[in-house]
Amino acid sequence: MQEKIILLVEDNPDDEALTLRALQKGNIHNEVVVAHDGVEALDYLFATGTYAGREASLAPQLVLLDLKLPKIDGLEVLKRLRADEGTRLLPVVILTSSKEEQDLINSYSLGANSYIRKPVDFLQFSQSVQQLGLYWLLLNEAPPMRNRS
Repeated sequence: MQEKIILLVEDNPDDEALTLRALQKGNIHNEVVVAHDGVEALDYLFATGTYAGREASLAPQLVLLDLKLPKIDGLEVLKRLRADEGTRLLPVVILTSSKEEQDLINSYSLGANSYIRKPVDFLQFSQSVQQLGLYWLLLNEAPPMRNRS
C-alpha cells in the first residue's frame, strides 16, 4: 500500500511552517509535498515542468490549497484539477485566510471538498489541521484515481 501524500499549496513561509508543525503535532507523519505557487502545484499534480519525471499515477491523497497564490491563484488551480479526468475526484480542502464570501462561493462552485479559514490562534489552527488530517487520511474513503491517457 502506497503512502498517502499530502500536497500543501502555500506561498506564505509562516503558514507553511505552522501547517507542517500542526501535522507533526497531530502525529500525522505522511509525506508532505509543498508547492509555493499555483504553477508549481499544477506541475506536481500533472507531472510537468519541474516534476516532469514524477510518476503521475502517484497522486496525493489530499490537497491543502491556499487561494491567494502567486503566478496562478488557488481558484484557477482548482478549476484545472476539476477539468481533468485524472484529478477530478482528488479531495481538495481550501485552507485560506480569505474572508471574502465570493471566494467561499467560487471554491464550492468549482468543486472544493471543504473550505476552512485559517485561524490566527496557533492552538486553534493546530487542532484544525490535525482534524483535517485525521478525517481525510484515516476516515474518509477516497475515490480510486483514474489513469491518464
